[in-house]
Amino acid sequence: METTISVKHITKVIKAPYQRYKEKMLSLLGRIGEEDLKLMAEQPGTAKDRLAELGGFEDLMLFGVQEHGQLLRLAGQQRSAIQIILGNPLVALQMTQYDIRAALYAPLRLLIYEVSPNVLNVEYDLPSTLFGQFGSSEVLETGLLLDAKLEKLFEASLADPM
Repeated sequence: METTISVKHITKVIKAPYQRYKEKMLSLLGRIGEEDLKLMAEQPGTAKDRLAELGGFEDLMLFGVQEHGQLLRLAGQQRSAIQIILGNPLVALQMTQYDIRAALYAPLRLLIYEVSPNVLNVEYDLPSTLFGQFGSSEVLETGLLLDAKLEKLFEASLADPM
């Protein structure tokens, strides 16, 4: 079976030094660690409480970072670029309990890269367009909630740079 979907892609252009903006964005996110993931498997009740405490701004957490700028050095390019993997397991649960396919897009991805000195792009796919394909009102509702969370995160990342 094959399905074609339409995804709304967001690109925000900002004027800021790359390193400072990256640090600000990362500072807004809570942190989830291996021990938290292990706790989910071993003590689900305790894990739920622990996960509720971990969230950062808008209850979003950092799952991982991919330094694409470093990867591009293998091709001889000097670029500053980072992919941030973010979300919240409890929010993912709100969707995957209704449709496991939502796990394809949870956690979310955000890309920050330098276009020119002090000019950055912040890009992501709008969650509601990713999750909306599954035809579940519960999943779509959570996708819309994530749309708003990402917009608020972006706005907060612009305030009072570090």
